[in-house]
Amino acid sequence: MKTKLHLLYGGKSAEHQVSLQTALAVTKALDTDKFEVYPLYITETGEWKRGGLLNGPAESVHQLKLEEGGTTIAPLALTNEEETEETQTVVFPLLHGPNGEDGTVQGMLELLNLPYVGNGVLASSAGMDKVIMKNLFDQAGLPQVGYAHFLRSEWEKAADTTYEKVESELGYPCFVKPANLGSSVGISKAKNRKELEAAFREAFDYDRKIIVEQGLEGAREIEIGVLGNDEPECSVIGEIAPKTEFYDYKAKYEDGDTAMIIPAEISEDIYEQVKEMAITAFKAIDGAGLVRADFFLTKEGKLYINEVNTMPGFTPFSMFPLLWQHTDVSYPQLIEKLVGYAQQRHEEKQKIKHTFKKKISPVD
Repeated sequence: MKTKLHLLYGGKSAEHQVSLQTALAVTKALDTDKFEVYPLYITETGEWKRGGLLNGPAESVHQLKLEEGGTTIAPLALTNEEETEETQTVVFPLLHGPNGEDGTVQGMLELLNLPYVGNGVLASSAGMDKVIMKNLFDQAGLPQVGYAHFLRSEWEKAADTTYEKVESELGYPCFVKPANLGSSVGISKAKNRKELEAAFREAFDYDRKIIVEQGLEGAREIEIGVLGNDEPECSVIGEIAPKTEFYDYKAKYEDGDTAMIIPAEISEDIYEQVKEMAITAFKAIDGAGLVRADFFLTKEGKLYINEVNTMPGFTPFSMFPLLWQHTDVSYPQLIEKLVGYAQQRHEEKQKIKHTFKKKISPVD
């Protein structure tokens, strides 16, 4: 059976350009003997455009914007009515950030009863909202650094009170982040009150809710890939070694001024602890398909989970695919595995009953 694969990318998000780069890389890795590939582009204003069948890799990001030959569609037009016994439709969301990675698109695909790659509605929304995610990790017993969260409205009413809470509960240095964004957008490190005030303003530009996390001086940043559905597996561990003070957007996407050490030099005991914690985190959010789990490792050997990313960077040079490449899963094989997990999960969902008939006891 040939799979009709819709690559869904772009999106009304600050991570729009990152998504385009991901989609370009995926088109170059897909085997057209196994997949019929259709581009599905969401513009920065939220318009949906569908392109025709790709007979080979896309040549550029410009081509993927479908400015020529693309047809504007309503999202509800994505049905599987044209499916035959020889093909099965699967949607591969390659969206990063809000309006794509946060459960919104996943909910729409659930309503359309279409199989799709990656995490479902709950895991996507919980994984996007760092506050909810950390609350779930707390409940699962996973160790984390101290954190506090604030709404824009409470900050606007009493800014000094929010700063004082950070200083009394977390101290400096600390990291200030939008609660619902990825790719290190809007994140700042604060070492004093002046920097904290600027960091709050920066983060609130991107979300109505922010999170402030306690800084760990000298801690190593390590990451692991998780792949699967009910029985997830883990990759080798990688380490982020930024040459700047922390792994911000510029270091991640613009400078290339960051070393990724794969596999990381860690003990077998630490590796086993990271795997166990990563799978616990995956299950805590009811993950499916994939996540990248990020940790801090202190000089004393103490592990803290930082976050999980439910749609991690996915170019061939991103950490998640590289972790699996070092686990003997190539980039094309990784894509095929993810599509297979999507089909498996969809088939399982079709077994769920959606009607209920009450049993009537016979009258004596």
